[in-house]
Amino acid sequence: MSGERDLEVLISSMNPVRRPGTFVFVSVPEAAATGIRAAATITEDEGVTLVITRAEADARGWRYDFEAAWLTLRVHSALDAVGLTAAVSARLAAVGISCNVIAGYHHDHLLVPVDDASRAVAELTALAADGRG
Repeated sequence: MSGERDLEVLISSMNPVRRPGTFVFVSVPEAAATGIRAAATITEDEGVTLVITRAEADARGWRYDFEAAWLTLRVHSALDAVGLTAAVSARLAAVGISCNVIAGYHHDHLLVPVDDASRAVAELTALAADGRG
């Protein structure tokens, strides 16, 4: 299944849910990332960015600046779908919630400030209801 492309369907059926835990972004040398079970890994010129639990980062003594809640949009969005990221980020920006987006094969994932998690879910749920017309 290749995923949904229709923006109205994507928005109305996104069904945001929060993954348990608090997540952080850390940047480490490539060798330090070996064997780490990260929720996401991004290789950059400056090092490897890992999205891991706060507990994992604390246990390793790794510094981080941003504590996030992980929200998953449960709609299976196509990787070439147009507009979902823009609609979601615009809605959250309108109420002052920052949002970092990671696309997976099946779903889009949002990392929002942990203190704003409930409000973000409420805003996205309202956006989905608005999208139903």
